[in-house]
Amino acid sequence: MKNLVILGAGTAGTMMANHLTSKLSKEDWLVTIVDQYATHYYQPGYLFLPFDIYKPKQIRKKGIKFIPKKASYIQKKIDMILPEKNIVQLEGGQELPYDVLIVATGTKTAPGEVEGMLGPKWYKNIFDFYTFEGSKALRDKLREWKGGKLVIHITEMPIKCPVAPLEFAFLADAFFKDKKMRDKVDITYVTPLSGAFTTTEATKVLQYLLDEKKIKVVSDFNIERVDQENNKIIDYAETEVPYDLLVTVPTNMGDELIARSGMGDDLNYIPTHKGTLQTLAHKNIFALGDATNVPASKAGSVAHFEAEILTENILRYIHNEPLKDEFDGHSNCFIETGGGKALLIDFNYTHEPVEGTFPFPGIGPLRLLKESKMNHMGKLAFRWVYWNMLLKGVPIPFVPSKMSEKGKQFVHTD
Repeated sequence: MKNLVILGAGTAGTMMANHLTSKLSKEDWLVTIVDQYATHYYQPGYLFLPFDIYKPKQIRKKGIKFIPKKASYIQKKIDMILPEKNIVQLEGGQELPYDVLIVATGTKTAPGEVEGMLGPKWYKNIFDFYTFEGSKALRDKLREWKGGKLVIHITEMPIKCPVAPLEFAFLADAFFKDKKMRDKVDITYVTPLSGAFTTTEATKVLQYLLDEKKIKVVSDFNIERVDQENNKIIDYAETEVPYDLLVTVPTNMGDELIARSGMGDDLNYIPTHKGTLQTLAHKNIFALGDATNVPASKAGSVAHFEAEILTENILRYIHNEPLKDEFDGHSNCFIETGGGKALLIDFNYTHEPVEGTFPFPGIGPLRLLKESKMNHMGKLAFRWVYWNMLLKGVPIPFVPSKMSEKGKQFVHTD
């Protein structure tokens, strides 16, 4: 019997376990999935928790509920990958041999990478919302905060779900309007990019949202330190942005396991072929989701599309067939804009988000790059889709893994 080992039981790893146990013969292959955490989090829900839109119980469940019964599940910390020996070492000395390895260890926040970010005021007036703990602590703060300078800040790219900080700014605007205190809150969005949106086309089309909501933008801000004593962030050019409440997105990095194993880049992401999802250094190791360095968005939809393509490539690798260079960087996501409305964007490696209809050309019913209540309902409905379809490897109807060009006006970026 041969061994296929999956590291990480988050979104990407759980999907791969469900895909592969349904495709591989139980007599020929043992599929093992390893993760140290018992709880599975619906991470898009971290955006809504601070505003009391979701409750904690809606965004966390026992992870084992989503692991297929045909797979072997090990809840242990992963110590190291030894690719030259085809072995994964677990905490306590246990060794797992593998014939094929899939790395889906995700990405984590690293607030310690910025001088002064961690300290006595962390989770007092400095918060992240990219962790369950940070999101919940921020919820408690917002419930009693009386107003002042709210600064929403991105440390550096890449980050998980690149539009989430902008969504946070829009939802904060709506939240304080509902509390009849928007006039007491000054919102500033601070980004290392040259514009608030991650692409030039989106920035051009959607700048009006920031203007309407009176959200100031400080761009090209490369943070050097946080001055907790004087409540300000400072960049390398000595530009200062004062705050009363700082909501920051710390540096995102791949798992430290990747660094210990000597397999990652400077941010612990694994160099991976962007079309086949085979790692560049080892033919029998594949990677997907946030663990890779592929130039796609680090988002759940990307992991979903990658999983469908990687499943076929794993089968092709097992049968000594050429891999398909087919992942096109496809991503689609809803962007909450507040007031019960949202945008929808659909893009890939070569196409920026543009206007059009989704998923059916000319019909929709969803409109791209246009605010609508239906897009907002789609965003909220995705939580049900995530728990009941996405994690279980069930195809989402009418949404193919490769981006459709029908019904869209494209701008080629290369």
